[in-house]
Amino acid sequence: MDVQLAAAHWVYLAGILVILATMALRKNIVVPAVVATFLTALVFSGSIVTGLSSIFNASLVAAKELFNIFLIIAMVTAMLGALRQLGADRMMVAPFRRVMRAGTSSFLVLAAVTYVISLFFWPTPAVPLVGAVLIPVAIRAGLSPLSVGMVIAICGQGMALSSDYIIKVAPGISASAAGVDADAVADKALVLSLIVGGTALLITYFSQKRTWRTPSPDLLTEWEAEADSGVGEPTSSPDPSGTGSTGPVRPQKLGPPPALGEAAGTATVVLAPQRDVGTFEVPQSEKERRGTAKAFAMLVPLAYLAFIVYLMLGKFTDVVPPLKGGEAAAIVGGIASLVLFAAAASTDKGGFLETTSDHLVDGLVFAFKAMGCVLPIAGFFFIGNPDFAAPILGLSSDATGPAILFDLVTAVQAHLPQNAFVTSFGILLIGLVAGLDGSGFSGLPLTGALSGALGPAVDVDPATLAAIGQMGNIWSGGGVIIAWSSLIAVAGFARVPVLDLARKCFLPVMAGLVLSTVFAVLVF
Repeated sequence: MDVQLAAAHWVYLAGILVILATMALRKNIVVPAVVATFLTALVFSGSIVTGLSSIFNASLVAAKELFNIFLIIAMVTAMLGALRQLGADRMMVAPFRRVMRAGTSSFLVLAAVTYVISLFFWPTPAVPLVGAVLIPVAIRAGLSPLSVGMVIAICGQGMALSSDYIIKVAPGISASAAGVDADAVADKALVLSLIVGGTALLITYFSQKRTWRTPSPDLLTEWEAEADSGVGEPTSSPDPSGTGSTGPVRPQKLGPPPALGEAAGTATVVLAPQRDVGTFEVPQSEKERRGTAKAFAMLVPLAYLAFIVYLMLGKFTDVVPPLKGGEAAAIVGGIASLVLFAAAASTDKGGFLETTSDHLVDGLVFAFKAMGCVLPIAGFFFIGNPDFAAPILGLSSDATGPAILFDLVTAVQAHLPQNAFVTSFGILLIGLVAGLDGSGFSGLPLTGALSGALGPAVDVDPATLAAIGQMGNIWSGGGVIIAWSSLIAVAGFARVPVLDLARKCFLPVMAGLVLSTVFAVLVF
């Protein structure tokens, strides 16, 4: 296919390269993304007015597409805040301590649960479920928040979604574009996804293990304090460990009495009140509070368990209708809202209306404080996608936007040598670049079509090339190594900076993709 590249294409490409270089230097990429958006729109339209308005329009379009993620983060964070005020959060995670006693067991359980739920129901409902129930347990068991985020992203958005072996939307798109059988693509994609995920998990385990700490309830308190202090703050610390920085500024949050701020006194104070409590009669109100906390500690896991049962019934039976699109995530958010209302009413019967709104505001502030910088970044990559470019560039509603990103990918394809290894890695690279818009599946028709055209020429099964392209597209845009994707949700629930999480996932995932591509060429 002959694609004519205009000046806007080259400006957009330069913007991508600058953003990638800035990320490699561990710097914030908001300013380069905004400047690149302005210049791309200016060169494309030739109008300074369009260039300036595109800065606002890009973030607005990105906000419309991503606000559902922001909202569910806010709702679940608000629910956890109400449960924490009630004291139910610690009781809720207590049963899981029998299995998730230390870092390694927590790592394995978190990986297995995330993968299974995501494989059957996609990561959209899996991340909130794991975030509400298992992440606090893993944190208490000693895993660093960054380790937790990496495990969930690799197993959910990466390993499960890249194969999509149960629902088979991704293999179906790839196969139809390549002109091959969907099951052939699905089978190969499953094997490749396990190789990529297994490699990434091994690298993550050994690289992050040094950041894990001795299991302690204080770790959960410290992690919960992130919502108050701001997720972005630790990134300014020179701490090279990658733990999200839990330096000496945190200990004052660990001691229960707010008046005690010194870390040295925390351990002593934790013990003293426990001994004093035994010498006084526990007030009736405190007994009722503990009973209520226990009830909510059982209610929340049971509510989400019932939701999982409903999902399974909809998937495998005709008893209930299956959920479609974003309905699963919406139900998770609805459950969180009702739990929030009930927990707030139980804690503060007289003023629960104000308490509820306070928790919800705290959740929204946390979501935007942690993830707000993603909007202008996503806006830049959206301008290269024809589905979003029209409103960003101020075109009419019935106009088709320019496919700047896909034009660049197609132009690169024309220069690939006719060699099995080079073609396979070229398809992988095209999938990775096509995934830069953060949508996950948008590049599958392109990689599938290229696989069908190039496979016979280099004597490689088009289904194999389609599976390789699917790996690149989904591991990139599905929410593992691209910050302006559904990785936002993972980072929000783990309470780590999303750019740091994407950067940490990059090398383990790329190592897995290279290994899986070599395997595919040699074995398939």
